[in-house]
Amino acid sequence: MNNKLYVGNLAYSVRDDSLQQAFARFGNVQSAKVMMDRETGRSKGFGFVEMGTDAEAQAAISGMNGQALEGRPLVVNVARPREARPAGFASPYGRGPGGGGGGFRGDRGDRGGY
Repeated sequence: MNNKLYVGNLAYSVRDDSLQQAFARFGNVQSAKVMMDRETGRSKGFGFVEMGTDAEAQAAISGMNGQALEGRPLVVNVARPREARPAGFASPYGRGPGGGGGGFRGDRGDRGGY
């Protein structure tokens, strides 16, 4: 088993320290992180907790899944590895994120430089 846990359905008021305190009764919390939106600074409503051992992680899942934290029932399970995401927007006009090529090229042979 993995000792990194996904914690979903968090109230927007939950922060790293309150998440850490809620899970500390099940063992040593290595880290607790609430994911925040970069633009708004508001919680995304989920986070991750890393417990010290697999046994502590299992105890935390059993003890916290479905339990209320700041008025909302938590969803707690083993975190899955992050999936590979596409490189980004491929622009037909040049080298944007994930793009390449395109744009004006003056070496087109018989078309007068286009």
